[in-house]
Amino acid sequence: MRILAIADEESAYLWDHYHKSKLAGIDLIISCGDLHPHYLSFLATFSNVPVLYVHGNHDDKYQQIPPDGCICIDDKIYVHNGIRILGLGGSMRYHAGSCQYTEKEMKRRAAKLWFQLLRHRGFDILVTHAPAYQLNDGRDLPHQGFKTFIQLMEKYKPKYFLHGHVHLSYGRTYKRYDKYFDTHVINAYERFVFDYEAEQPSTLRYGIPNATAVTECDVDPS
Repeated sequence: MRILAIADEESAYLWDHYHKSKLAGIDLIISCGDLHPHYLSFLATFSNVPVLYVHGNHDDKYQQIPPDGCICIDDKIYVHNGIRILGLGGSMRYHAGSCQYTEKEMKRRAAKLWFQLLRHRGFDILVTHAPAYQLNDGRDLPHQGFKTFIQLMEKYKPKYFLHGHVHLSYGRTYKRYDKYFDTHVINAYERFVFDYEAEQPSTLRYGIPNATAVTECDVDPS
């Protein structure tokens, strides 16, 4: 299954220079937050595949303008073609805002998922906005990651952890891809395409099992 992960910045390649061929072969779109609701609605309309999303710290506006045709997976496990996807949006609390949380609040959100986790026997993909603590996060409070995400990965061992919030434009110290034990960690900034394989991956591309990086420099935006 081919997944398009997006976050933080609307892709001109997809939005301003859209052509249906650019979404050909995509089976699922996952937003890791801080994207305009009209952008998500646009992708839902022209892709004809499910568009899942969690809230970023700047997505308070979704309360007035929700992304039409899209599915919020915050605080739930969504199953698509047998793949269990857990969503926990928001960032570390640095001022008042409905999409910001302290570490204790994020831990409480995760604890409330105990029945869903039990019923689904864990999850395969963790989708968040903020990164995990000290896993390519920032040292400033707004961009600091959550220890709760580390605990979830250690306990349930998902195949993938998708997040945004830390823009790759911030500098070369921030990685597009990393790994935490057996979990592949992807920063979905702008857009990233990867193939989720139910069985053991057979090939390596860009250092990620059966995954292909798609960046502005890789394509002709015309």
